[in-house]
Amino acid sequence: MLSSLRALPRPVWILFLGTFLNKFGTFVVPFLTLYLTQQGYSLTAAGMAIGAYGVGHLIASLLGGHLADTIGRRKTIVLSMFSAAVAMMFLSQAHSLPIIIALTALAGLTGELYRPAASALLADLVQPGERVTAFAAYRMAFNAGWAFGPATAGFLAGHGYFWLFAGDAATSVLFGLVALFSLPRGVRSQRGEAGWNEALQAFRGDKRFHQVMIASFAIAIIFFQMSSTFGLYVTGLGFSAATYGALISLNGVLVVLCELPLTTITRRFAARNVMAAGYLLVGIGFSLNLFARTVPALTGCMIVFTLGEMVAMPVSSAYIAGLAPTHMRGRYMGAFGLTWACGLIIGPAIGMKLFALEPSALWLTCGALGVLAAIIIFAASKTPIAQAGLAGQRRRSLPCDNRPAG
Repeated sequence: MLSSLRALPRPVWILFLGTFLNKFGTFVVPFLTLYLTQQGYSLTAAGMAIGAYGVGHLIASLLGGHLADTIGRRKTIVLSMFSAAVAMMFLSQAHSLPIIIALTALAGLTGELYRPAASALLADLVQPGERVTAFAAYRMAFNAGWAFGPATAGFLAGHGYFWLFAGDAATSVLFGLVALFSLPRGVRSQRGEAGWNEALQAFRGDKRFHQVMIASFAIAIIFFQMSSTFGLYVTGLGFSAATYGALISLNGVLVVLCELPLTTITRRFAARNVMAAGYLLVGIGFSLNLFARTVPALTGCMIVFTLGEMVAMPVSSAYIAGLAPTHMRGRYMGAFGLTWACGLIIGPAIGMKLFALEPSALWLTCGALGVLAAIIIFAASKTPIAQAGLAGQRRRSLPCDNRPAG
């Protein structure tokens, strides 16, 4: 693992640093509901604002991928960070609900615009055999920032909510400056390759990509139960909100500490097999809540779920990067992110309905979705393709994939 990390080029570590700073500074979104309700708005209004952020995220997945391939990876990251800072400061001064909803959607759009570009740039800079490790390290930086940020946000909120917006904007500007002066531009499309017609034709003809998209959407529905119905289930068993928070924190701690070492094992195997195993574990982890009535049992379920996450997620990102023609990598990563944005919008609503009907129906559905996702991935064609950069496997050249990263 250490030799793989040392082999990563310097710009990759700069990207990790910028990602950590940005996620550490995500102060507003976790406190948005609390902020709005303290301003006198109803829970329904706060929910509308959170939904608006999700819509902005959805649009950012496609637009960010397009910009990454056309104007370039670095410029897209810089545009995202500086515009996110402006949107956040405008939001801090908004007082009417329609303007708050509109600006929250804009904050979601600008704040998430960088993600396809960052993923595409990471794939540009790293050799195929090191991509699984690189994406695991990227996720570690992302999760570490997210783990430490809310505590700082709570401290700032004690001195006034304006400081949440100011701190969020400041860390966005900081990442923007890091990107502007320290990141390479990465690959960008030529004029004749930048149109959506060619990209849509590539999407339509890529059955493996379709399979990953469908399987990932099923897994996203499971994932977003963790921040919605799972809390209701834990507190409904008679445990405190602090117990729920500790279980969620366990997920983050395990990802930060264990995911990167785990990739030294998972990268040795075929990508589809690893992804299917991880998806199956994700589904099993949540379905086992059907039998969990104690804190140790709930902890065991979370460990199984998190193990599946750590097995599948780095490999799936690297696999998509390997499937994509280089000049369409941003749009492929954006489309992949779109499935998670759709899961954020749809998953909690589906979960709430099932939970209200019968909690056991929800957990059984989660298990079924995990099995379905695993079967879809196993159904992929056995024709040799780019194997997500796994070590020891030869990578078949994709169209326009022989150009330098720039």
